[in-house]
Order: sequence, then C-alpha cells, then structure tokens
Amino acid sequence: MEEISKGVPQFATAEYAPNASNLSCAACRRPIIGPYYQINGAQACAECAKKIQAQAPQDSHAAFSRALLFGIGGALLGFALYVFFALATGLVIGWVSLAVGFIVGKAMSLGSRGVGGRRYQVAAVVLTYLAVSLSAVPIAIHQMKQHQSQTQSTETAPRAHMSVGKAIGVLTLLGIASPLLELQDPLHGIIGLIILFVGIRFAWRFTAGRNVVVSGPHTPSPAGVI
Repeated sequence: MEEISKGVPQFATAEYAPNASNLSCAACRRPIIGPYYQINGAQACAECAKKIQAQAPQDSHAAFSRALLFGIGGALLGFALYVFFALATGLVIGWVSLAVGFIVGKAMSLGSRGVGGRRYQVAAVVLTYLAVSLSAVPIAIHQMKQHQSQTQSTETAPRAHMSVGKAIGVLTLLGIASPLLELQDPLHGIIGLIILFVGIRFAWRFTAGRNVVVSGPHTPSPAGVI
C-alpha cells in the first residue's frame, strides 16, 4: 500500500507553474517560449534575466570602501551642520539628527553605487550616531568658554589643569554618551532618543541596497493542463 501511494501524484499539494500559452516577459513584453525566470517575483525571459543580473550592482571590497569613505564625509558634513546650527541659534534641537541620518545614508548609497547590505547598514548607523553624539563636544566647549569669560574676573582660587590629551579623551567619551546623559531630563532625553532613532532608521534604510533576486529556469506547465 505504501509503494502505491508513492507513485500517485499529490494534486492537493502540487504547485503549478504558469501556463505556457500566456507567459510573457515583464521586461521586454515578448512571449516566453520554453523555460522562464523570475526577477523579484516577476516573470522574465532568459535574455532579460541575464542582462538584469549582469547590470545589478555587486558587493565588493571596493564598493564598501567607497561607501565608507562617502559615509565618513557625510557624517562630517552632518556633524558640522549640527554644530553650526546649535552655535548660530543657541538652540540644540534634536531634529537635526534626521538630516544627519539622511545625509549619511544617501552618501553611502552614492559611494557604493546602489550596493547595500548588513555591513553597510551597521556602518551607517555607527557614523550617524557618532556624528550626532560627538556634536555635543564643540557645543559644550563653546558653552564652557562663555561661562569662563563671565566668571574669570571674579575667580581668585587656583584651579587644577588637565592635560590636553586627557581632556580630549574625556570630552570624546562624554560626547559619545551624551544622548544617554540627556535622560537626566527624562522627557527631553526620551524625545531626543526617539528622534535620533528615526534619523538612524533613515541611514539604515538608504543602505539596504537594491536587491535583485533572480531564480530559474522554471518550466511552465503545458497549455490546457489544469
């Protein structure tokens, strides 16, 4: 009984290919004769499938290096934009982080020429976060200088001086942690983190890449078969 069941077609679970009589290529619109391919789920002839697969951007060390270089440039531009806006207006507004994420993501996508993937996304997230968080350093230095100039005339007690290298290191660490340190004011800090997350999300989406999935060849079902 078991041997007989093995030879019986399981029509209840079978998945049928498209009918050969009405199969056409989604790219060139010509009828497909013989086996067909699927490009991101759309039917295509062998010629178009081969062309599209050859034209699809390919990941490589050179592509990632270009994307990283462009991303660093975008992060520096976003960093400068954040700092300039804060110093020019006297306001530190988290909405600028949306622009930073957009700039970094688009820059990396431009550098890779459309190639994307997980490592591109991780790099974009890190660059966006660093550009936004480290902008707190020059802003804090500017504010401290203003405060010192106001209190210098009345201050008489000697102060201990920190080495330049140590000061830079401390400020860098404080800058990286600044989005979390903002939680000392819970409402302001949470809103800032949400906006930063949205900016990071922009960078993540732009570096996902344009994936082209080609499968096949598939055999169409004969005309008239139900």
